[in-house]
Amino acid sequence: MHFAMLMNSQANLKPRGTTILCVRRGNILAMGSDGQVSFQNTIIKHKAQKVRRLYHGKILVGFSGAAADAFALLERFDAKLQEYHGSLMRSAYELAKEWRTDRVLRRLESLLVAADQELTLLISGSGDVIEPDEGVVGIGSGGAYAAAAAKAVVAHTDLAPRQIVDESLKIAASICVFTNDQITIEELP
Repeated sequence: MHFAMLMNSQANLKPRGTTILCVRRGNILAMGSDGQVSFQNTIIKHKAQKVRRLYHGKILVGFSGAAADAFALLERFDAKLQEYHGSLMRSAYELAKEWRTDRVLRRLESLLVAADQELTLLISGSGDVIEPDEGVVGIGSGGAYAAAAAKAVVAHTDLAPRQIVDESLKIAASICVFTNDQITIEELP
């Protein structure tokens, strides 16, 4: 009985610790992430790259959740972008549909934020494809903190999206124990 309990508790161990923030202001977009990857209460990595450029560098994607799941979804999303010639909305809908209905994919635990020159989308395994109203979206353990900070900065300053992402992720890092200040930021002009 003790062995079965130990195996069950180890099966529930999952990597944690991601904060992704995307800010759009005018025709400029910035997406950034912290670098921390945690396993329970232990920091495993400080400088993970959680934001990627897809489709010839025209689309930014940030991911949170189990790393292997996120990478599997990134591969599928990249294939959808190729299939639909870089159409972000169509690719997102097709990925969400497949993610929700496929027996293997629907077990993947991750969230994606994807953005191009015109759209920012949150994509989930429950079939959600959501475009945020205010041009700000955050995901992961510190995502709500970073998004709240970004919305306040957007409302009260004229800072550029890159600066907003940087400052907001630093604020999230000062609050969330699963977020650090090793920040990576990508921009689309």
